Amino acid sequence: MKKHTISVLVENKFGVLARVAGLFSGRGYNIESLSVNTTENPKISRMTIVTSGDDRIIEQIDKQVSKLIDVIKVIDFTSSGNFIERELLLMKVKTTAETRSQIIELVEIFEGKIVCVGIDEIGIELSGRDEKISDFIELVRPFGIIEMSRTGRAAISKPQINN
Repeated sequence: MKKHTISVLVENKFGVLARVAGLFSGRGYNIESLSVNTTENPKISRMTIVTSGDDRIIEQIDKQVSKLIDVIKVIDFTSSGNFIERELLLMKVKTTAETRSQIIELVEIFEGKIVCVGIDEIGIELSGRDEKISDFIELVRPFGIIEMSRTGRAAISKPQINN
């Protein structure tokens, strides 16, 4: 099944997140990633939801979410293919005198940042597409991941280019 990135614009009100998440769980749809925050308008929030399904399931999700109270607009970015997406990874990795330079080199190759350094661990920040984040995690896993947090996908439509 194909992963879909769905943007849901909602009124920034108490209980909206619970209603949308409840719809997914009540219908047996899985939320693989969820990111929510206010937009440029503080009265509106954007929920970016990553889920999997065939065209029929995604169409059902779109129709059912659109009917919920306080939902303004639902967009399946994956179907349009015209969107920008990023995730943020924060991670602490074990280091030794021997492995520190290797880890720093990987962070540089992946265009990440070292945000703090301890005696035997390094704090890392990395942003990018899902695949980039997953690849980085697999490459540093052998060094020993102490702790990590992934934000989930944030997405917006690409700017239009007018001729």
